[in-house]
Amino acid sequence: MQAWQVHENGEPAEVMRLAEAERPTPADGQVLLRVRAANVNFPDALLCRGEYQVRPPLPFTPGVEICGETEDGRRVIANPVLPHGGFAEYALADARALLPAPESLDDAEAAALHIGYQTGWFGLHRRARLEAGETLLVHAAAGGVGSAAVQLGKAAGATVIGVVGGADKAAVARELGCDVVVDRRAEDVVAAVKEATGGRGADVIYDPVGGTAYAQSAKLVAFEGRIVVVGFASGTIPSPALNHALVKNYSILGLHWGLYNTKNPKLVQHCHEQLTELAARGAVKPLVSERVPLAGAAGAVQRVADGVTTGRVAVLLENGAAA
Repeated sequence: MQAWQVHENGEPAEVMRLAEAERPTPADGQVLLRVRAANVNFPDALLCRGEYQVRPPLPFTPGVEICGETEDGRRVIANPVLPHGGFAEYALADARALLPAPESLDDAEAAALHIGYQTGWFGLHRRARLEAGETLLVHAAAGGVGSAAVQLGKAAGATVIGVVGGADKAAVARELGCDVVVDRRAEDVVAAVKEATGGRGADVIYDPVGGTAYAQSAKLVAFEGRIVVVGFASGTIPSPALNHALVKNYSILGLHWGLYNTKNPKLVQHCHEQLTELAARGAVKPLVSERVPLAGAAGAVQRVADGVTTGRVAVLLENGAAA
């Protein structure tokens, strides 16, 4: 089979190599899946760089999120078991963790309805307890993680403010349904959000960026507000001032979605059922901005790493087709 392999750590475009490889053999409790589509995630770039919390042995195949097909023809969503990731014709997955691919979504969309949307659902509903009528601020609102949070926030009845970088991404955020869009490259984020909220700030802030974005969040979180820390795409991990959280009376919530797979997998299944229902009625639909063939996977991972993409980039295999 064809598979992208990483033999040494570095930038994705430099270290990912497309090669012929042996089809992986499932261990106990695993299944072999024919990959239909693989969604590109920022962790794929971190894996290539050797900077992710999981460090598979070299060489490995990246690709942490796929829509695949079982031997009996079922279309499923899965997180491949590394080192046999999803940027290949076949991948391995935990048999207990397979989720049915929603019939309302094609392969690329189904592959993208997992990590980002599960993270958004757990962050907004399980951790922050977002309520209808509240104001939600989403950093990097036009990106893969942010776009999912925007859609989930709107589906929950929240007023959504999206912060983006650039006019093109601002247009995408508006199309996603943001009630207010702030271009951090052209506007003062703090001033613009305070003006939009009458000085009150946001009840829930969803932050996959860290760095400057978190500093802005601390200035913009409302009384009894909640900041959900999802990741650090900026590369800078902030050090929150807990005295500020005390004086201003807000909560800082960490979210590591992967832990639910081992700590409470039934919640992951429940979340998928909720997401499937939302997708069926059109309340959420993954924004797939690019669909590339397997040969384009390395370039796609590099573009996501460089932060120049919007929504999701999907790698489609020859057998990947509409549902």
